[in-house]
Amino acid sequence: VQLQASGGGLVQAGGSLTLSCAASGQSSNNIAVGWFRQAPGKEREFVAALKRWNSNPFYADSVKGRFTISRDASKDTVYLQMSSLKPDDTAVYYCAADSGIITSSIYDPRRWGYWGQGTQVTVSS
Repeated sequence: VQLQASGGGLVQAGGSLTLSCAASGQSSNNIAVGWFRQAPGKEREFVAALKRWNSNPFYADSVKGRFTISRDASKDTVYLQMSSLKPDDTAVYYCAADSGIITSSIYDPRRWGYWGQGTQVTVSS
């Protein structure tokens, strides 16, 4: 599975941004796809995920109610719609995929098998 993340940029606090993760090599419906982020000097942290076949999404508490993960199976693309952005959301955002990850493991970046390159999101105050 190859993943291509895009959509990052500079946005003011309170603004919105949508990230895209295009998957190739396997139908996106057959894989779990997640978003993680890593700020300078910090560990990579879970943001959101969708397991296979559009099961209920999972969100980190810090983004719940502000971010929405969705999948367009016809494009094999997963989106992360981010709104009410805060300076604390500034990070490099990565998409990840895995075909066999279990629910209890989705929050751990070490459990994901495939990674895309990161896309920088900067939120100015």
